[in-house]
Amino acid sequence: MDQDYWQKQTVDKPLFPDMQWSRPENKLYAGKMLIIGGNAHGFAAANEAYIQASKAGIGVARMLLPDSLHKLLGRGFAAGEFAPSTPSGSFSQRALAEALAMANWADGVLIAGDLGRNSETAILLEKFISKYTGQLTITKDAADYCLTSPAGCIDRPDTTLVISMAQLQKLGIQSKFRPAFMFDMDIIRLVAALHEFTIQHPVNIVVKHFDTIFVAVEGKVSSTKRPVDETIWRVKTAASASTWWIQNPSKIYEALTTSALAD
Repeated sequence: MDQDYWQKQTVDKPLFPDMQWSRPENKLYAGKMLIIGGNAHGFAAANEAYIQASKAGIGVARMLLPDSLHKLLGRGFAAGEFAPSTPSGSFSQRALAEALAMANWADGVLIAGDLGRNSETAILLEKFISKYTGQLTITKDAADYCLTSPAGCIDRPDTTLVISMAQLQKLGIQSKFRPAFMFDMDIIRLVAALHEFTIQHPVNIVVKHFDTIFVAVEGKVSSTKRPVDETIWRVKTAASASTWWIQNPSKIYEALTTSALAD
């Protein structure tokens, strides 16, 4: 099978080495990222994303958390802002104005997860995704909200989903895509399916299968074999992907592929 749309890279042999040498040296030109996440029980995903984005070289990162975390973090919290929450501690619909205002400040938004299971938060995300028009990266349980009504995410331009194979399988089922994404599919079939899916839909997909990260953009697919098969990978990968994308907005495929090399 001829798969000229598929490129392979390793940590030792990056596909786009020039990308790594042309990064902004001054933080003023290294981009601004908004990270959205958290609920009353914690904000580990947002915090991990903040740390990884800083490590990946973002110029400025800010977090938007539900105000149910205000007592936990205190008034001295300087890494971001708080937005209205539901009685259960997740984002409420009233957080939309703050989310959009901060998103307009940023060059890109990462919805990092730990949002909790809440119908009002689901409505908030649906409204935010439809109203915000910039670069949007979604991962962890935030991506689960896209699975019930996938069109808003997979047919939205400038959207990257960093998801597990289980989530990719559900996404394929909910969007009635054929051939189906399966846990036991070999790499050649997975690459072919990612190729076809991202031709049919403008969404960018980053998914990990065994010890390899796959990036699919407009039908092009790259694979990056990682030296260690990491169990916890989505937030770190999403933060690096968002950082590289913000810094290279006209080279989405190259940026996301290069971000897969990040430690």
